[in-house]
Amino acid sequence: MIAKLYGKIDTLDNGSLILNVGGVGYLVFCSSKTLSKMPKKGESAALFIETVVRDDAINLYGFAEEYEKNCFNILTAVQGVGAKLALAILSSLSPDALNLAIASEDAKALNKINGVGAKLAARLITELKDKMGNSYINSNINQSHFENNQAVNIPSAAKDAVSALANLGYQKMEALMAVNKAIANIGENASLQNLIKEALKEFGK
Repeated sequence: MIAKLYGKIDTLDNGSLILNVGGVGYLVFCSSKTLSKMPKKGESAALFIETVVRDDAINLYGFAEEYEKNCFNILTAVQGVGAKLALAILSSLSPDALNLAIASEDAKALNKINGVGAKLAARLITELKDKMGNSYINSNINQSHFENNQAVNIPSAAKDAVSALANLGYQKMEALMAVNKAIANIGENASLQNLIKEALKEFGK
């Protein structure tokens, strides 16, 4: 099983690249986010690899960061989400933005992605909120969110703070980000009043 490839960029294309590894060219499918981080042709690059075996093909999917690869694996575990659609999702939304969309139950953000209809958006939110979204309010954004696929529960005060900010007219995703930063500043055990006060400071910056 290929876990990572090191080599030189041979070709960059729309949705894929060819990586020259010791004289062997590997065709690797990538999200637009990963492709944007790749160096120029002839320069060295490293990719985290997920190998997808089908009856008619063996495809390699590459990621600039392991965090994005973890998102890919979680997405493809959802019924109706194949490797190509998972890449399309990650091309439209960064892993951070995807987590925020799931956490805030922002179906509209998911519906904008080609191939994601209303039913699939609802399924993504339902199935992934414990694996992806819930860790966003009281955790820093990093790959540890996915270690052992364990969810981090959202504190009740944080939920209420997000709700209060949404009632004030702020977008849910903006409210989530502000509350997340507030928790990082004053701790997850802060009172609802203090969380709202600290989150509002973020909007004033």
